[in-house]
Amino acid sequence: MTTFVFGHRNPDTDAICSAIAYADLLQQTHRPDALAACCGTPNKRTEYVLKRCGLPAPRIVMDVRPEVIDLCAREPITAKRGEVFYEVYQRMKDHEVRAVPIVDEQRKVVGLLSLLQLMDLIFRDDADPLKTRTVKTSLGKIREILCGSFQNELHPEQLDELLVMVGAMSAGGFTERMQRFPAERLIVVCGDRPTIQLPAIEHGVRALVVTGGYALSDGLVELAKSRGVAVIQSPYDTATTTMRIKSSQFIDSAIDTEFVALPAKQPIEEARIKTERINEPIFPVVNDAGVLLGVVTKSDLINPPKPKLVLVDHNELSQAVTGAEDAEILEVLDHHLIGGSLKSTQPIRFINEPLGSTCTLVARQFRSAGLTPTPGIALCMASGIISDTLFLRSPTTTLIDSEILSWLESLCKVNLQQYAKEFFEIGSALRNCSPEEVVREDCKEFTEHGIKFSISQIEETGFDLFWDRKDQLRTALEELCEDQKLQFSALLVTDVVSNGSLLLLSKESEAWDEINYPCLDRGLYELPDVVSRKKQLLPLLAQVLRSTATSSNRS
Repeated sequence: MTTFVFGHRNPDTDAICSAIAYADLLQQTHRPDALAACCGTPNKRTEYVLKRCGLPAPRIVMDVRPEVIDLCAREPITAKRGEVFYEVYQRMKDHEVRAVPIVDEQRKVVGLLSLLQLMDLIFRDDADPLKTRTVKTSLGKIREILCGSFQNELHPEQLDELLVMVGAMSAGGFTERMQRFPAERLIVVCGDRPTIQLPAIEHGVRALVVTGGYALSDGLVELAKSRGVAVIQSPYDTATTTMRIKSSQFIDSAIDTEFVALPAKQPIEEARIKTERINEPIFPVVNDAGVLLGVVTKSDLINPPKPKLVLVDHNELSQAVTGAEDAEILEVLDHHLIGGSLKSTQPIRFINEPLGSTCTLVARQFRSAGLTPTPGIALCMASGIISDTLFLRSPTTTLIDSEILSWLESLCKVNLQQYAKEFFEIGSALRNCSPEEVVREDCKEFTEHGIKFSISQIEETGFDLFWDRKDQLRTALEELCEDQKLQFSALLVTDVVSNGSLLLLSKESEAWDEINYPCLDRGLYELPDVVSRKKQLLPLLAQVLRSTATSSNRS
């Protein structure tokens, strides 16, 4: 089962680059099934990084809750209308299955057939001698199941409802009984007994089956042709031949057309609830067009395997991919504060250090493992460090970040000074994205003193574009706040040239008066030298919220 390596929701460059690099490390060490994934499309800057690194984008996975398609048995054994008991029974026996989906020529599911329903074709209506001997099939199928041959072939593909009679009695008794039934429905089975064969042909039965490998005499064959009687040779004895004829009947009448199919993308929990009171041996798994993709059983749905996750650049479930709360978290690599919402049923590897970038942590893991990353992976990790530390100018930067970045530069053989300049110039969110996309691109949610809020951050080269779109961005923040049921949303616009930021709030209260920074407009503050959401802005907002909570308690 795949182990997904995920950054946080609304992933930035550090989240995606650390996921790609750590998945590469895991593949080379102890988790060959590791796969980098992300919860959304990479932004323009990250796309630029991946192109320069020559690396594919992570797989986009919006929800890791297991779906029916993750559990189903692929390429299941199937059957079609027009097949016969013998064919389908042998197929089910060979593959040890107790039910099969019935599909049409486009592999759309049209019914189910269980082993019990199949056996009912042979043994139903035992109390009615007439129904017991009735077989719905064609002479072509009978010949095929008998591995026999035609001495006189007449309409072999025609669907017939035949009455099987065995000529094992006296000629007189057989003739008297045979005349009770419509000749066109009779198929007579006998060995090398001309006294049975002749009256059957003269009666004009639908078919005569000669058993034991015997052949009808030339004279009787000519008579059969003149009377319109088909003749089949069987290599088997009469008892075996009779049973095989009964097993040559079509399965169509036994097919259950009232069945429940499960959509491939349906979450397993929903499928379990849907099927718990339904008595079906198997459940076909289909795509939106009804085409069969696989099958599951109730037992498959009861205790499905949990998805396996490695979290990078975050450690809170509120920032993790949807479904992470029900997944098995194997490892965490992060450089943010510990949120406390993450739980595990067993000890896990949890690496959390106060560094400027998660990619710094991943690069250290490469060195600890004695592995040298490829130039592409080295540039990928360098990009994460450049992004999160604003090329080592953020207050979150440490000496370790600087040292690791120098090491990576020697491996990727790229002038990182020029590369960082190109990185920050390309993919301006304010230039290329709608206001809604800007405030949601790199958005993280927090809870402080019982107040739930979000902080989005973008990096720009100057504030000119911001002033043109300020009101639109405020509206987008207000909509984000309402959609996510937050008490407020904030956007930190950082100028990587001046090393300062503007803070835009969806709404503010009297408590914001405590922000000791210039207020430029409604809900807009100038924050010189503030560039870090984690180390500078979040503590500032936490202090304001603490004051708000204290004032409320006093009143």
